[in-house]
Amino acid sequence: MQRIFGIIGIVFFYFSANAQLLSATQLAQEKIYTSVSEALKDPLKVYRLDLSKQKLHTLPKELFSLYNLQELNLSKNKLLQIPPEIANLTNLQVLNVSKNNLTEIPAAIGGLTNIVQLIANQNEIYKLAPEIGNLINMEMLDLWSNDIDVFPVEISNLKNSLKKIDLRVVLINEDKQRAIADLLPNTNIYFSKSCNCH
Repeated sequence: MQRIFGIIGIVFFYFSANAQLLSATQLAQEKIYTSVSEALKDPLKVYRLDLSKQKLHTLPKELFSLYNLQELNLSKNKLLQIPPEIANLTNLQVLNVSKNNLTEIPAAIGGLTNIVQLIANQNEIYKLAPEIGNLINMEMLDLWSNDIDVFPVEISNLKNSLKKIDLRVVLINEDKQRAIADLLPNTNIYFSKSCNCH
């Protein structure tokens, strides 16, 4: 009997610990933590974490236990990849990985179904995993100044939610621009002038 109550207690704690998603206004009012060690002192109260400009090549594993995190800024680091554990942060609404050394948006990103903004400009991204089509709440995707010129067909799942994609400073020929626009007919897509490239 004690074991049953113990399990019930753990389940209750798990669900009570999971934060409700905050509105953009509410989220903007929350404290911004600037280190994982600081955040771990009271992890359930951490909604915003800014690890920008910290010369990170990899991310600390402890980061992925901050289950209530809703805004994560990893910009201006030296990250080569987004690790699979990112999928643990299911309450994320804003993820900024701009100005790193990323080459792809991996499959694990598909677990972040509450994402509203994904900011990944000024990387070397040439590939989006098909799982990006799972991000049905995403409104803005910033891929400015990357190497991508073809999108997976699954991104068409976002045609009713995605309001804006920034693809400026990306070399994309006219046919590929048209193909991207056909996948997302209701999205404002910002291209640079088409190139005479393959």
